[in-house]
Parts: sequence; structure tokens; C-alpha cells
Amino acid sequence: MYYPDELVEEVRMKNDIVDVISSYVKLQKKGSSYFGLCPFHNEKSPSFSVSRDKQMYYCFGCGVGGNVFTFLMEYENYSFLEALKYLADRAGVDLPKEEYSKEAKQRADMKAVLLEINKAAARYFYVQLKSAQGAHALTYLKDRRLGDEMIKAFGLGYSNKYSNDLYKYLKSKGYTDEYILKAGLISVDEKQGVYDKFWNRVMFPIMDVNNRVIGFGGRVMGDAKPKYLNSPETMIFDKSRNLYGLNRARTSRKSYFLLCEGYMDVISLHQAGFTNAVASLGTALTPGHASLIKRYVQEVYLTYDSDEAGTKAALRAVPILKEAGIAARIIRMEPYKDPDEFIQNEGADAFRERIKKARNGFMFTLEVLERDYEMGSPEGKTEFMREAARRLMEFEEEIERNNYIEAVAAVYHVGKDDLRKLVSKMAIKAGLAKSVARPRSVKTWEREKEDGILKSQKILLTWLTSGEDIFRQVCGIVTPGDFQEGLYREVAELLYEQYEKGALNPAAIISHFTDENEHREVAGLFHTRIKELSGIKEQEKALKETVIRVKTHSIDDMARKLEPTDIEGLQRLMEAKRRLLRPGELHISIN
Repeated sequence: MYYPDELVEEVRMKNDIVDVISSYVKLQKKGSSYFGLCPFHNEKSPSFSVSRDKQMYYCFGCGVGGNVFTFLMEYENYSFLEALKYLADRAGVDLPKEEYSKEAKQRADMKAVLLEINKAAARYFYVQLKSAQGAHALTYLKDRRLGDEMIKAFGLGYSNKYSNDLYKYLKSKGYTDEYILKAGLISVDEKQGVYDKFWNRVMFPIMDVNNRVIGFGGRVMGDAKPKYLNSPETMIFDKSRNLYGLNRARTSRKSYFLLCEGYMDVISLHQAGFTNAVASLGTALTPGHASLIKRYVQEVYLTYDSDEAGTKAALRAVPILKEAGIAARIIRMEPYKDPDEFIQNEGADAFRERIKKARNGFMFTLEVLERDYEMGSPEGKTEFMREAARRLMEFEEEIERNNYIEAVAAVYHVGKDDLRKLVSKMAIKAGLAKSVARPRSVKTWEREKEDGILKSQKILLTWLTSGEDIFRQVCGIVTPGDFQEGLYREVAELLYEQYEKGALNPAAIISHFTDENEHREVAGLFHTRIKELSGIKEQEKALKETVIRVKTHSIDDMARKLEPTDIEGLQRLMEAKRRLLRPGELHISIN
């Protein structure tokens, strides 16, 4: 839903950024700003700065920054609308109610009822676990060395032996057969009629990132099959796009996730202090899972079972994670089957050592690949190296590919130059590369030049937000039209409009954008790293050079777009460039 800029700005202004962030991060005032340990990366010295004057935050360690909306989007993983609604509620600002079509309203209402039913079921299962009929299930969990705190934290429960207990309970709460069925909690057939989907099982509620119960997993208490049973997919539960334990792991602030196969693995790791453990929901890792993971971390440690099935699962997961831009490492559990068994026998410290010794995902795939070749014979090793070369050529970035070539060459005792030639030969043979790469180097140079101009424009936007005095001197030289079309120019136009009205307010500009990616990118435009300069003169020189670089690029770009016959226009641009570059022409002072 769209909300007017004025209303968004009202919500932002009524939520002081220092007050909001203080509820998440311990801040200490130093000068005009507040500092604390950054919640987005591990650090020992406070580099996370929050400005009450600018209503913005910035970390000098990892480069994150933005306004109060950005913080909630990053920390709580909210969308812009979710952050807006949260802050509006916090400040007592009434937002207009969203108008739904009839179909959309029905769908929203149904989703709300299904969440209510699942929440009621989770509470019912939890009560049953603590009752007399759930004693054997509770004993099972205790035998697995789970404490009461973990049982409560994960909401573990028990579904009774009678196959319609939950159904009768939900009916007593006023829920209809239609909705209980849509929640995936009952089954219906002609012979048995209506009966519970889960019975005589330890129950594991599955929660989304907002701690809402969206489904269940159940482990049978006996010899019945299947051993583990999950909720069917429903309007609120898509097992290929949710992860068990993510609601807790996302707040761990670790730079990586421990990805497990089972519910008990996750809970056991959390109990041992590894609160960044998650698991896929009874299914192999999917691109949907990888996309979800990418929102939180850039690296995953796979802790799959040590048996053949676990190895195959890891081999399938590595390329899926790589495709999503996530680095994968493998933790092997030998001589134990899984993380739960490992923790029970060896403890948390030993598991930390396994994490330190985790194998690189690509190198692990080669270790497994070795089993298919006779590595003791020249022919077998040659065939293996050919297959390794085929896999190495899948790395698109040259630096990354060369790093892996060196690593593989070192492990398998072959010359890195020989392996590099083999990779090139394979790529040419497969039609993925050409023998002569000169045109590519030209493209690379052009791209680097373009990236350099964009960096200069970002630096200038950061300078412009530092005060109206600098803005006054620069705006007579550089205009919004000198910035690259798209986001950069739109931000510049908004900033110049603010200056004309006499109130620079970059935090409000960030709020102008509602798309999450744009929100973060705009925040970055106002927090570009500027090299530390020792004095005013050096700062003035750097700012002047940045202004000249942005303006000359703009003039050159306009010249390229002129008609060949427009001699007068070309002369005008050339004169403007000469004036700009004339010694002593440009004066910029920083007070």
C-alpha cells in the first residue's frame, strides 16, 4: 500500500533514531554522536555511530548505514511497510487502513484464521506434553538431554494417542472443519471420517521469522511410519521457503548459519550455545531456501549427517548456495552420525574445533569425486584432473578461479600453470572462452572507469549532506543533471530540492523510497567511505577534485551525445571544461 511522503516523514520524525536503536544496542554519547558495538558484525571496539542531529546511523567498521526505517529493515528483516507500521504504532500515528478487493480480503481473513488455528494447536500440544498422557514423550526429550528452557523456547509438545483429540479441541474453540483441514491438521476419508494428521508424536512447531506458527513436524513415539511427519503445504506454509529455527537464528548476529538436516540437531546446537543453527523442513535444500538465507548471512556451514545420504545432500546443496552467492563450508561429524549425537558425546568445545576445521565446499566436492577415480594410476589421476578443470571453469570471476586453481594444484600436487592451461583448454573446447581476450580487457577497463565515476558521485553526495555551507558552494557548479540517470539523479534532485527549501534532511530522502533494495542503496549514497584526511586543506583539495571529476565526466558525456553538426554546442562545452580546469578558478572552503 502507498502512504504519502508527508505521513512517512511524520512517522520518522516521531521516532527518534537514538531512542529506537538504544532498545537494541547499548549506546554511549561521544561528542555530538552516540557510539556502540555494531549489531551487524562482530567487533570489540565501538564503531557504530548514531547521530541525533542527522537522524541517521553508520558503522565505520562494516559500512552499513541509514535512517530509523533502514535499521529495522536490516535488524528485524522487516520490509519497508512492516517497519513503517511498527514505528507508526510505536509513535501512536494512525495509518490509513488498506483497502482490499473482495477476493484479497477473503484471502487475508483466511490466512489470519489459519495462523490462529496453528497457534491454538501449538498451545494444545505443549499442554499435552506436560500432562500424564505425555509423560513418555517428555521422558524421550529428557533422555535426549533437552532442558526445560529449550523445550519451552521451541514450544515442543505432544499429540495424544487418540486420533481425534486435537480435532475435538479445535472444534470446541469454534473453528470449522474447512479451516482445520486447510491448516493441514486433519485428514478426511470415507472409511475413517475425520482424524488428526498428527497423533502419538513429539511435536515441533515450525515458526516463520515473525515467530508465528505456520506448520508442524512430528516424531513418532513408537515404530509407526513415517518416523517424521511434516504438515502439508498450506496457504501459510511453504516448506521450500522456510527454515526451522530461523526465527531464533536470525537474531544471533553471527556471520554464518549452521545448516542441519533435523529438528533435534537444531535444538541440540542451540542448547549448546550455537544459536545460528537452522534446518530445512524435511526436504532437500532449494533455491528458495538459499534466497531466504542470503537475506541474513553470506556463508553457510553444512552440518549434514555423515552417512552417504548426508554426503549426497551436501553435494547437492553446495552449487545451490554458490548460485545464490553464498559461500559453503562442510563440517563432518565422523565418527558420529549427526550434530546432535556429536554434541552429546563430545560437547560444545569439540564442535567449535570442527567449525574451525570445516572444509571449503568446492574442495569437499573434489574429495568426494576422488572416490570415482583410480588416483594411484596416472590415467585415473589425469581423468580426475580433467573433471576438476571442468568444474573450475564454472567460476566466472578470474580472481576467484585463479585462487581455486592454486588451491587445487597444491592439494593434488600438480603445477598451477599446467592446471590453469588445462582449465583454459576445457573452456575453449566447451565454447565458454576465446583464445584471445583483448576485447574483454577493454570492457573491463570501461567498467572500472564507470565504477570510478559512480564512486565519485557517491562521495560527492556524502559531502553535500555534511552541511549547507558546502552545498552552497557546490550547487553552483554541479547540478542534479550531472549525476547518472536513475537512482543517483533522483536522490540528487531530492537533495537539491531540500536545499532550496532551506532544510537538508537526507534521512527523509531515504524514506522516499519503499523498495528494500533501493532503501539500502540510497542509505549507502550518504555514507560513502571518504579517506581520512589530516587537515582542512587536504579536505578542501579532495572535495575540489571530486567536484571536478563529476563535472568533467558530465561535460564529456554531453559532448558525446551532441549532433556532429552542433559546433556551437561543442564549443560551449569545451569552454565550460576549460574554465573548470583553469588554475585558481574553483574555490571551495570548509569551515
